[in-house]
Amino acid sequence: MKKNLLTVAAMAVVAFFVSTEIAKAADITFSGQLRTRWELNEHGANGGNGRIANQGAQSVNAFTDDSQQETFTSARLAATANINETTSAFIQLQSIRTWGQVAGGTATQIGAGSGNASGTVSDGDSSVGVHQAYFTLKNFLNLPLALDAKIGRQEILLDGWRLFGNTIWTAGMQTHDAVSFSHKHDNMSLFLAYIQAVENDRISDPNDSTDRESYLAHLNLKGVLGGQFSGYVNWDSNNSAAGAQTRDNDIWTIGGRQAGKLAGLDYRGEYYYQFGNANGQLDAAVVDDVEREAYMFGVRVGKSFNNVSFKPSVTVWYDYLSGTDDADQRAGDATWKSFNTLWDTGHKFYGLQDLFLGVGGGGNTGTQGLGLQDLAVKTKINPMAGWTVKADYHWFWTAESVAANTATRGFASLATNSGANVLENNLGTELDITAVTKMNANTKVMIGYSHFDASTSFIALKNAGTAGNVNSTNRFGDDDADWAYVQFDVKF
Repeated sequence: MKKNLLTVAAMAVVAFFVSTEIAKAADITFSGQLRTRWELNEHGANGGNGRIANQGAQSVNAFTDDSQQETFTSARLAATANINETTSAFIQLQSIRTWGQVAGGTATQIGAGSGNASGTVSDGDSSVGVHQAYFTLKNFLNLPLALDAKIGRQEILLDGWRLFGNTIWTAGMQTHDAVSFSHKHDNMSLFLAYIQAVENDRISDPNDSTDRESYLAHLNLKGVLGGQFSGYVNWDSNNSAAGAQTRDNDIWTIGGRQAGKLAGLDYRGEYYYQFGNANGQLDAAVVDDVEREAYMFGVRVGKSFNNVSFKPSVTVWYDYLSGTDDADQRAGDATWKSFNTLWDTGHKFYGLQDLFLGVGGGGNTGTQGLGLQDLAVKTKINPMAGWTVKADYHWFWTAESVAANTATRGFASLATNSGANVLENNLGTELDITAVTKMNANTKVMIGYSHFDASTSFIALKNAGTAGNVNSTNRFGDDDADWAYVQFDVKF
């Protein structure tokens, strides 16, 4: 029933725009975006974004020795119709392609959202699809608490996109089939949402075991400690079979974020705690009814020097995402402690090469559930009018010990062959350099280069359990990856 309601709402939006009589009576404005990006991956194993796949027996390390080039294009065309003072409709169509792709083909690197358990519609190549389609109803039902309702497919962007974002970088960005309500009064804003993330088929069945729903409440207060405070509550009821950690889940995420400027310093602090029940993973095996207890926190302190040449700024970031020690699980500690990043935009936080998306998942995603620590120094200058150059340097570690999991992660003989505790928590370092310029008010060009130095632990975790890699110390060597790109972005 819920899914049917959302589907009917989206189709009603489409029907509205093809209705001649309504279109004539409505105030309609159009907007659009065209984005083309060329990428060169040196040692990239999975195409695009420098992401790494398991190499099996084809490569001694986690990266291939080949260079790959790809060119992506995404186009969006949107229309907004103001029907009357309280009702409007919005539809945004998009086309996603890789250059040279044949009709019906599949691109190698246009994936779904960056969350570790994304339930959104796939971002794969398609001729034309609906990115957003929703109605907005102001002062919905004239309730005592004035609420604006948005019904249909929509982007949900909250708190710097830490847990809810649109992924930014993927050709097809992340959206949700949802009913949302918003309320604003002075310095306070309230956001409520129901999201139908996964539905097994066209008919809603309360006994269906492959559904996912999410309920969200978000409160924002401006003027707190030189900035603003956000409080966050999310209940994710996930019975879908899309991944070992995304079945039979009832996960609560609560937390808050404070960001602003004090004493000339830009700052941000945030903390989120997760609890509930979920399926936990022990290597390839899934264990039912595992208690979930995870958390993450992040801090940022920065300084901008706007009164000197180039207007430089320096910011120090630190993020910690809890993980699960597999050895403890096998010893009987049935608690899944890996933080689930929900529908985040990880590209903003954990390095531009996107090597650590899906940190809370098991298997060969992210860090195999061992969590993540990310210490980063980010700098920015304006070398000339219209240009911004950024340089970020990341140090990555797991939250849980890699060496402690040697015997349970598919490479038991590694300690025997190479000595005890050969695997450290260090995962590697990443350098990201970007240069952005606006050619005019509507056109932006971005040039970027990234380099990742992989540690032995990184290689081991990415190749754990892969045939031909487990019992050979030669398959666990240091390696690196390079990625460069040029992107043109036109909006109108």
